[in-house]
Amino acid sequence: MKNLLGVLLPFLLIAAFSSCRSTKKLQTAINKRDTLKVPVVDSTVDRKADSIRFINLIYAAIDSNKINFKTFSAKVKVDFEGKDGKKSDFNANIRLYKDSVMWISINALLGIEAFRVLITPDSVKVLNKLDKVVQLRSVNYLQEVAKIPFTFKELQELLIGNPIFLDSNILSYRREINGITLVSVGRLFKHFLMVNSNNYLPIQSKLDDIDPTRTRTCYIGYGDYQNKNNKRFSAFRKITVVETSKLDIEMQFKQIDFNVDLNIPFTIPKNYKRE
Repeated sequence: MKNLLGVLLPFLLIAAFSSCRSTKKLQTAINKRDTLKVPVVDSTVDRKADSIRFINLIYAAIDSNKINFKTFSAKVKVDFEGKDGKKSDFNANIRLYKDSVMWISINALLGIEAFRVLITPDSVKVLNKLDKVVQLRSVNYLQEVAKIPFTFKELQELLIGNPIFLDSNILSYRREINGITLVSVGRLFKHFLMVNSNNYLPIQSKLDDIDPTRTRTCYIGYGDYQNKNNKRFSAFRKITVVETSKLDIEMQFKQIDFNVDLNIPFTIPKNYKRE
């Protein structure tokens, strides 16, 4: 069970780099070994002020593009390749009440439900329907599985497609062929976020661990933007996580819906063993 959850939860939790079906022609503008550079500001006071104003403008535009919602639901096809090089896939149904609860149902072969997961801001409950086992954990379990200090909020934002770990402490920006890259530094990560030059929607993101003793790098690519309930939603993501090994994940969202009433069925059968 942990192997599958170790794929599913990082798929929701971990940031990555890629291009997708509608963006496969994009060139990699954020290099794997990219490092923080001197802020792109001119030596004169006026030009430095112009650069700061430009950064603030882009940051505000990115913030205004964030999807605000009450509920979210979707079906997701997940394809992944682990460190052993083997490729696998599964389908998941996701239902989310903002800042409250996330419900995930994972189907095995022939559409049989294999796992049901209930995540709240302080707990994780997992039903293994194949082995009739239940796991009850604190929300820290997400961090243990993903090996990254995510909270329910980051998980939620990543799932919706909003940028995560984008700190307002933006040191520089770069104009790229395909967009604009902002470079920010937060408590945990250096973040290189590229957005479209026209609409400031995320194209790709790169997170480098601040901790110099770690080589962890996470990438996320956004594509196949669709209009749904007056929201621009990235229906395709590709995630890559690199540290001592590499994990590649692709996600295709379908049957996307916002702000409708959702049923969150989760009952623990009496005959299930607890782990």
